Amino acid sequence: MAEKQLSNPEYVAEIINLLNKKDLTKQFIEKIVSDYHYSDIADALQQVNQKIRERFFTDINDQQLSEIFAYFDQPQNYVKELSLKQAANIISEMDSDDAVDILEEIDDETEDKIIDLMDSQSSEDVLLIQSYNEDEIGSKMTTNYIEIKKNMTIKQARHSLVQQAKDNDNVSTIYVSDLDNKFYGAIDLKDLIIARENTPLESIITNSYPTVKDHQIISEVYQDLQDYSEDSFPVLNQKDEIIGIITANDLIEVVDEEMAEDYAKLAGLSSEEDLNESTLSSIKKRIPWLALLLILGMMVSSVVGVFESVVDLVAISVCFQSLILGMAGNVGTQSLAVTIRVLNVEEMTLKDKISLIWKEVRIGFLNGILISLFAFVFICGYIYLIKNNTIHFSIIFSLCISSALVLSMLVSAFVGTFIPIFFNAIKIDPAVASGPFITTINDLIAVICYYSLVWLFIIEIFHLV
Repeated sequence: MAEKQLSNPEYVAEIINLLNKKDLTKQFIEKIVSDYHYSDIADALQQVNQKIRERFFTDINDQQLSEIFAYFDQPQNYVKELSLKQAANIISEMDSDDAVDILEEIDDETEDKIIDLMDSQSSEDVLLIQSYNEDEIGSKMTTNYIEIKKNMTIKQARHSLVQQAKDNDNVSTIYVSDLDNKFYGAIDLKDLIIARENTPLESIITNSYPTVKDHQIISEVYQDLQDYSEDSFPVLNQKDEIIGIITANDLIEVVDEEMAEDYAKLAGLSSEEDLNESTLSSIKKRIPWLALLLILGMMVSSVVGVFESVVDLVAISVCFQSLILGMAGNVGTQSLAVTIRVLNVEEMTLKDKISLIWKEVRIGFLNGILISLFAFVFICGYIYLIKNNTIHFSIIFSLCISSALVLSMLVSAFVGTFIPIFFNAIKIDPAVASGPFITTINDLIAVICYYSLVWLFIIEIFHLV
């Protein structure tokens, strides 16, 4: 979709006031379109009633309306206010990738009718893009680009650029193909403009321009493309012919979508939710994780039950259970976040993965040592001064808790790093190792470590109860 501009509230309010006037004529509407940015007009139209929108849609041309539709937050909602023929005309005027985005949100029957009414070239472009899987480069490309032949003169290239610019506005880079229609290189618009007419076209062509294949997986090539500072990249088919381009903005949108999905998974959701989603749909997305976490939570409670005798003998141990679990969960979530980020942006060898695990374990251990020192002083003073226990018991019990902190933080760092790496190795999205999942696993481990050490220190070794 069109890149969202920063709307000016004053302009939007002005447009709304103008649209709400009773004497809204075609000439008046045309003046609004000429005086304001399409983004502000789109924001205003979304805040007026349907009757005004329908009048507006009738009185401007399809090309202008397609520009406005590109700025709607939910354009498919407003397609319903158009006739099928007008909808087809507007979508035909859009970039092919924008057209596909709208059509994907419309019911299949209406979509088929609109595609049938679109002009042949536009419908072919839409069907081509829809033929790719959603994670492939081809599904995000646009057919809005300029292509010239390598055997042209500078004058012929400029003339071809002007002719194609009527229908294609991605003109900053001109792509070049050879006589067999294979991709040959690219020309920067500035170089073509300043070149002398007797200069060979070949001299301003960049032959080593980065390209992508239509069936490549976006996430696998994004990092490589990020290393280039280009606005767009040509998409080639298996014959090395240009069939479209993918822009830097398209790639950013894809990454934003993936980050949103990863965030949803980290939050313990099966997929991303939005504000327009129904309550039932949101419940369906959340319940699988909640069910799994319930089972794991019951396991944590069962483990606590196993140490019931320890709790009976050392009742004060319950007071510090949440401290141990909380620190273990925090460390695990930190390691998880670092690991997922590294896995998403870097190609890691086995050696790299082992190195990352070792690093996180070291960090978890050293942080555990530092935290346990603070905890030892505080807890020892609390048990001795507030709870009126003996100094001997206070020291031993504080040492027990400090040891549990170090051990649980070390293990949690390992779990938070190892699980996403393991999931990634078996071709499961590492973000599935969500925060709640890691936290509950670490709770289970921390409970075992904590009460085992209480039993060992307080009951078995020092016989303090």
